[in-house]
Amino acid sequence: MAQNQPDVIFVGNKPPMSYVLAIITAFSSGSIKEITLKARGQAITTAVDVAEITRSRFIKELKVTKIAIGTAEMPPREGENKSRMVSTIEITLLK
Repeated sequence: MAQNQPDVIFVGNKPPMSYVLAIITAFSSGSIKEITLKARGQAITTAVDVAEITRSRFIKELKVTKIAIGTAEMPPREGENKSRMVSTIEITLLK
């Protein structure tokens, strides 16, 4: 899992339960009270699912404190000549 801070989880193409497990593990370590899920493009739906699954099934006292949406400019893909805009979301969860 690519993380530069212990309280940020980048959501990508893995199944939602692997991110749910990462959140549960991080909170159960005891030192972390807040986690931010970051996702862009197609992974946004996964990030929302992860937040909801964690909240409804596993950690009932979890609160969504902040949701930030935005757009990031991505460099052009192979064979494309212009950069493209990709939606981003950050969901902050507080225990």
